[in-house]
Amino acid sequence: MPKMKTKSGAKKRFRVTASGKVKFKPSHKRHLLMNKSKNQKKKNKGMQLLCDSNAVSVLDNWLPSQTGKKLKLKESRAPRKVEATKEGA
Repeated sequence: MPKMKTKSGAKKRFRVTASGKVKFKPSHKRHLLMNKSKNQKKKNKGMQLLCDSNAVSVLDNWLPSQTGKKLKLKESRAPRKVEATKEGA
């Protein structure tokens, strides 16, 4: 079976951090800015993080080369075990 290719559009739109989170640049910040409010322009400034469910689907479908980072993201979302403490000891 051949290697899966990364979607070229996803390479331009998403960046994956070392911890496996997916960053993206919000839309509506390129042109016609005089018609947009100051708060809207301020909110869409810089990079933002995708929510975990969308990040997993982006890594699964469009960025197959980032599989190690995808595993980190799934492990970090797993519920943690809480150990009971003994108060009488």
